[in-house]
Amino acid sequence: MNLFSAAKQLLKITLLGLTLAVSSAHAAEAGSAAEAEAMVKKAVAFIKANGADKSYEEFTNGKSFKDRDLYIVVYDLNGKNLAQGANPKLVGKDLIGLKDPDGKLIIQLFVELAKTKGKGWVEGYKFLNPVSQKIEGKAMYLERLGDTLVGCGIYKS
Repeated sequence: MNLFSAAKQLLKITLLGLTLAVSSAHAAEAGSAAEAEAMVKKAVAFIKANGADKSYEEFTNGKSFKDRDLYIVVYDLNGKNLAQGANPKLVGKDLIGLKDPDGKLIIQLFVELAKTKGKGWVEGYKFLNPVSQKIEGKAMYLERLGDTLVGCGIYKS
């Protein structure tokens, strides 16, 4: 093996290592399905212990329910946003007609699942990732609480 071949092989190994490091760093930056479910359960318990007003304020403007790309959202069963950890400007808005770039009625899907099953995952839609600032595939875990739904989503880049 000559010096050029050895240098070329070393470069390939270095690039592979960098690629693996970046991939695992991105994975560490992204919340997992288990973490999203745990955050929803924690949020539901927080609402039960502290009441809606204090809880929605914390979810929207506080820090204890935000972790990397994970955050809590709360909607009533008519599609009105009551709390939004990534975009406070959405609070108070009727978003039942909100569509993703492919035309899927996102909030309507959440409301239907909350009404029919009470809890579970809504998958296969796209939404803005607050960390990457890119539209990415997303799935939302949600649980119904009275006449509301509490959710936390994961991004699937």
